[in-house]
Amino acid sequence: MDVSAQSETSPLNERFDLEAIIQGLASDLVAARMGKMTVDAARANAESAKQLFNGARLIVNAQRTLEGAARPIGLREAKE
Repeated sequence: MDVSAQSETSPLNERFDLEAIIQGLASDLVAARMGKMTVDAARANAESAKQLFNGARLIVNAQRTLEGAARPIGLREAKE
């Protein structure tokens, strides 16, 4: 996954391919249950995904904060 190739304004799902991460975690669970993947490997993948989702959460929170405080450029308060 090449995160740097995506624009900073592109949707998070496109930037981080969240759907593929979720599908990968689900397939890791199935593989671990079938004995095709070690539990430790599945946990390592899950921890990596957790950190990625934490990063996505921070981005969403930062965007909300900035958008909430944003004002249109060029508009001045009317002087009385």
